[in-house]
Amino acid sequence: MKQAIVARTDIGMGQGKLAAQVAHASLSAYEKADSQLRNQWKQGGQKKVVLKGTSERQLHELAEIADRDGIPNAIIRDAGHTQLEPGTVTALAVGPAGDDRVDSVTGELSLF
Repeated sequence: MKQAIVARTDIGMGQGKLAAQVAHASLSAYEKADSQLRNQWKQGGQKKVVLKGTSERQLHELAEIADRDGIPNAIIRDAGHTQLEPGTVTALAVGPAGDDRVDSVTGELSLF
């Protein structure tokens, strides 16, 4: 069980903004998972990986794949209070789900 968070590299988020967006994505996708997936993931140590995303389009395409495969996911849009314009897509979380299921969506991406 794991979760992959894909954060955009093309919008110049600072480290603090990046950390906040990754946290938002992780929690949002977790909340979309059923209780069995949530419990399995929590009991397994809540394994996560943060990956590089290159564009808003890429995040939407990955979310569509996850949706098609029935994998919990969440796209995050920034509120626009600090560095980014309101509504800017910043991150996508995929999972929690089995490692192989998450990898089928995000396995080609590089570590952040």
